Amino acid sequence: MKKSNTENAPASKVRIIPLGGLEQIGMNITAIESDDTIIVIDCGLAFPSDDMLGIDLCIPDITYLKQNQDKVKGFFITHGHEDHIGALPYVLNEINVPVYGTRLTIALIENKLKEHDMLKTTRRKVVKHGQTITIDDFRVEFIKTNHSIADASALAVFTPAGVILHTGDFKIDYTPVFGESADLQRFAELGRKGVLALMCDSTNAIRTGFTASERTVGRTFDAIFAEHRNNRLIVATFSSNVDRVQQIIDSAYKYDRKVVVEGRSMVNVIGIASELGYIKIPDGTLIDIDHLKDYPDEKTVLITTGSQGESMAALSRMASNSHRKVSITPNDVIILSSTPIPGNEKAVSKVINELSIKGAEVIFQDTHVSGHACQEEIKLIYSLTHPKYALPVHGEYRHLMAQRNLAQAMGIPKKNILIMSSGDVVELSQDSCEVVDHVQAGAILVDGLGVGDVGNIVLRDRQNLAQNGIIIVVLTLEKYSNQLLAGPDIVSRGFVYVRESEDLLGEARQVVEDAVTDCLDRRVSDWGKIKNIIRDSLSDFLWKRMKRNPMILPIIMEVG
Repeated sequence: MKKSNTENAPASKVRIIPLGGLEQIGMNITAIESDDTIIVIDCGLAFPSDDMLGIDLCIPDITYLKQNQDKVKGFFITHGHEDHIGALPYVLNEINVPVYGTRLTIALIENKLKEHDMLKTTRRKVVKHGQTITIDDFRVEFIKTNHSIADASALAVFTPAGVILHTGDFKIDYTPVFGESADLQRFAELGRKGVLALMCDSTNAIRTGFTASERTVGRTFDAIFAEHRNNRLIVATFSSNVDRVQQIIDSAYKYDRKVVVEGRSMVNVIGIASELGYIKIPDGTLIDIDHLKDYPDEKTVLITTGSQGESMAALSRMASNSHRKVSITPNDVIILSSTPIPGNEKAVSKVINELSIKGAEVIFQDTHVSGHACQEEIKLIYSLTHPKYALPVHGEYRHLMAQRNLAQAMGIPKKNILIMSSGDVVELSQDSCEVVDHVQAGAILVDGLGVGDVGNIVLRDRQNLAQNGIIIVVLTLEKYSNQLLAGPDIVSRGFVYVRESEDLLGEARQVVEDAVTDCLDRRVSDWGKIKNIIRDSLSDFLWKRMKRNPMILPIIMEVG
């Protein structure tokens, strides 16, 4: 094992607290804490699962950071993907500290802050690769890596206990489309001096071999363009994959086609990347979508969002005939340049089927490479850095376990490999690495402008309403005497089709009437009790008759 460069402070300890990004893909956020200081690596969102009805996105629970607000000194962002920057506007609203990142990353963050009207109140600092930021007893160095977005970084955090190396999302691409290959030399230098802990991306840890270079996709595009000279081409990819868009534009220019960029996030990212010089678009190649009709099909390419089957994205709207400016025809060739994120497979299949029904050809073979390291690249990082402790990050449990096996294969003792959970407080020193506490962590749900006002109970009600519908029972009682003056009337939504179920609802009305009469005969005057009795008797009746369990909402009105 290499000697650490912190022999002078053997008793020093730091804490690593992942508040998201474990047991899931997305919502990456990790706090590193000394006695007086907390720095935060990344601040991402996750997209809702199918059972989160009406939820727009999920952001991390930062209760711990709010409780220790005075210690929090800055956010250090590894790259500009939504699962690493998406929660920043919401979190900075509560904890206003500086944000550090590379040029493209900060530009994408600024675009988000502008939408939330937070540009003037948020301090941002652009950091170059190789540059170091010192905050109290931490020094943070940005190291060049490759990923499916330009300007990605690993972070070397020099702490009182030793060096903690966080890879961020990465792959090793020896022939990147833009910029240089990852700075493996710096990884090796850190390894020689001594890395206390390595926090390595696990997303592709279950895949053997190496991740292919981004350039291989460019060759595939070239072949597709050559083969389909008489068709209109529509390419769907991630808006943030600037290198992919560059290669599509290169092929379009080579085959004398005009390019339309469609989809809000795509237009935003390409606009920013073009301004900063991360993408080079030949003059006259880009046209507005309104001018698409001025060119024959075989002279145009659309680059669009929607490669994950998202219902509101441009490609999905084209597939379902709801796009105002583009209609799919049998002369279209659609290229899906991405792999479905786990959980999105059904949505992607639906879009492919809808496009195929319209007679379009859909291509999704060899049109994508991952932005994450496979097993051999992960092993390379371990062999360069020789960490004392391995703390796998970024991935579901199976991915973290796969990386644990790799770390063991690279000679790291089993006792020095720790699988963390979100909320764990990991105490780290030269002599130990263990979970010593657990803090509040999880997802805060965002629905429209509401942040955190929808919780498990509201979600459960939404699921119940979606699955079983609702029955509202309305009746009017006279004040003081509690005589039944009107009703009970029954209103049903999402339970049965009322016109074909008049008999059933008539019987249900009778059941409620009997229950109310029984209550009044027994001089039950507590409306809460009357409502419960109505709910129970109607629920029993409907279950026996229909084997269904709708939400029942009794409303009692009073006339004096």
